[in-house]
Amino acid sequence: MRQKSFFTYVKDWIRNGVTKVRLSLASSHQEIIIGGQLACIVVCALLIGHLSMEVVEVSSSYGNRELPIYSVGITEKKISISFDAAWGAEDFPKIMEILDKHQVKATFFMTGEWVEKYPDCVKTLVEKGHDLGNHSATHPDMTKLSKEQQKNQIMQVHNAVKKLTGYEMELFRPPYGAYSNDVIRSCYEVGYFPIQWDVDSLDWKDLSAADIIKKVCKHKSLGPGSIILCHNGAKHTAEALDEMLTNLKEQGYELVPISELIMRENYHMDVTGMQVAD
Repeated sequence: MRQKSFFTYVKDWIRNGVTKVRLSLASSHQEIIIGGQLACIVVCALLIGHLSMEVVEVSSSYGNRELPIYSVGITEKKISISFDAAWGAEDFPKIMEILDKHQVKATFFMTGEWVEKYPDCVKTLVEKGHDLGNHSATHPDMTKLSKEQQKNQIMQVHNAVKKLTGYEMELFRPPYGAYSNDVIRSCYEVGYFPIQWDVDSLDWKDLSAADIIKKVCKHKSLGPGSIILCHNGAKHTAEALDEMLTNLKEQGYELVPISELIMRENYHMDVTGMQVAD
């Protein structure tokens, strides 16, 4: 862990656009997380003289752009498969059956409408140990909303899932993959990691099962730290899933939920949206 003076940190935060900073309070052995550049400076100014010299930096920006997490820069052959759940649930039992067969834990990004319509599916995901992710309340283009509206879209689903299952979600995938600097900042400000993908199955285009398998398993971006995008409710996803997982395992990949794949501190983003360890 790097050690610098307090004023050097403030200068770096301003220059690099650090979105979240965890500070250790030497006097009480507690930690706080500060969101936003202005909050960093204001709160830190109040704490001068009470901070330890160890500060964990987390930057979600590259240059002037705030970026979601597309992949993770690791050497271990670990990857994640994710499902956006905004449509139906007809194929849900089959997907669960195949994931159970392969002993794979996946990440499901759910809209508020899906949670309301299929509460038993949400409970099943928790019981089986899958990641629950947030996909907004009503599936809007988040870039067209105010920051207050963005946060409301996230927290409506968060509160509904927590009330239903007790599960505290922390992963958010913006609908349509549409994001802006404000969308990414809003995510972090309500305690979420924004998640995209670097391997798109294109199952939403109603590709055949064979084409979905080929698209994923031979994708040019597939590698350690990849995040695969699929959809619950797509026409041939469940049909493709068994062979897809078999093929990925034969390539030597271990599939883990996104919550286990991502870094949570001491990282920055590269231009592709990959998390890179500091």
